[in-house]
Amino acid sequence: MIAYVVRRLGALVMILFGSSFFVYNISAISTDPLEELRTSTAPNKEQLILNLTRELRLDLPAPIRYFIWLRGVLGVFVGRADFGQTRENQPVITEIVGALPITVRLVFVATIVAIILGIGLGITSALRQYSRFDYSMTFFAFLLYSLPIFWVAVLLKQFLAIDFNDFLISAQISLPSIIFASTIAGFFWAAIFSGTRKRVLLIFSGVFVVNSVFLSIISATKWFLNPTMGPIVILLAAIGIAFGITYLSVGLENKSAVKSGLFCAVVGSIMYFPAQILLDSNRPRVGLLLMFILLIGVALLGSVIFNRIDRGPIIRTNVISVVIIGLLIVIDKLMQSWRPYIESDDINFRPISTFGQSTAWLFEVPFWVRSLDIVLHMILPTIALTLISFAGYIRFSRGTLLEVLNQDYIRTARAKGLTERTVIMRHAFRNTMIPITTIMVTDIVSIVGGAIITEQVFGWYGMGTLFNKAIVSFDLNLLMGVILFLSTLAILANLIADLLYSVLDPRIRVGAGK
Repeated sequence: MIAYVVRRLGALVMILFGSSFFVYNISAISTDPLEELRTSTAPNKEQLILNLTRELRLDLPAPIRYFIWLRGVLGVFVGRADFGQTRENQPVITEIVGALPITVRLVFVATIVAIILGIGLGITSALRQYSRFDYSMTFFAFLLYSLPIFWVAVLLKQFLAIDFNDFLISAQISLPSIIFASTIAGFFWAAIFSGTRKRVLLIFSGVFVVNSVFLSIISATKWFLNPTMGPIVILLAAIGIAFGITYLSVGLENKSAVKSGLFCAVVGSIMYFPAQILLDSNRPRVGLLLMFILLIGVALLGSVIFNRIDRGPIIRTNVISVVIIGLLIVIDKLMQSWRPYIESDDINFRPISTFGQSTAWLFEVPFWVRSLDIVLHMILPTIALTLISFAGYIRFSRGTLLEVLNQDYIRTARAKGLTERTVIMRHAFRNTMIPITTIMVTDIVSIVGGAIITEQVFGWYGMGTLFNKAIVSFDLNLLMGVILFLSTLAILANLIADLLYSVLDPRIRVGAGK
């Protein structure tokens, strides 16, 4: 394995070197930083041309300039990296270090959301092949795939930002909106469970009534002005999460796993109260870390108490459950900061921003208010980026699972009497993830490409904005710095995909062949 990784890294470094050489020379030949000065009427035009020529070393051929630039980049191995200066006389590395975390934060969240929702809906669509839900998801996926990202961003600004901010003035949901939302929810769940016409009608009616009552209560209490979950809602949600994760992981017939999951749900919900003390401390980040450590400890304790053998699957199940419970506690904490946030002078009851990555506060605000501000600024661009790959995950996971379900070993597993859940989760799903892995790790790079437009629309200053700035201003050093980082990301993504193959499929032994 180590020899394989070393060989791959060597090959990838050569690819990176070759691609950077061609990109640098093509960019240098196709751009002319002196074009504006040549047409200028300034009296010191010749002197300005001479100064810029010396500054950018335009008197040297492009290949020589590339190796001068490369020498500075290779200084990273001795602690003296030099990516050059931008046209504004700022170090390129400083610009990238400031922009990279912003793009990573945005792309990471968008990728995780797209993977979870896309694969989940795609697999459900495959299991309900040729059903109403399958046809709906097919139409939905192709619709999203055809929408231009800039148009989606404009729609998001209008309906999820401007209209929602106007809605907060009264925070009351109109009757037509309740009926429309309840109808959509009814169709969705009826399509998922499917069955006979009578069953579909009963599911639709039940969901419609429950959803209408729920939205009516939210409207009457003006919940959006002071949202909260509280320990009771978290307890009920935790119990549902415990059953759901246990069912998908080991099955509800495993009584030890069910008891262990319920133990984690109850104890995790009880930890809501000490968690408030940790999260309200003077060091909330440390408190957040301690809370998750304690929750993971609860997961390990539950597996030890209720199971004596083969604890690995139950430990994984419990850890996933308590992490989700911890996220619910964090969401509840952010909800507690909602009222102070929207009432502040800088927000003035318009919390969903259409521009920028955070609010420029005129005064110091608490940690959770500032965190809520960052989350709310991420909502619109995250949704826009998610739609880039969300539809692809639906179609790809659906097609891959349908192909796997037609294999001989799936028929053999069913003939042995295994439950459908075991056949799907332990046999079909794992093999479905092998080709999807390639899409998952390489999709990060394509989402960064989508961020070029998204960051421009929403006013984020990330790698996409730097890339666009470098092209517009003919800034070769900045352009090469951005391309170098994005190329490195693409290369590492491909390497990770190859290594994940051996994890998902033990038959694959990378580096074992001659």
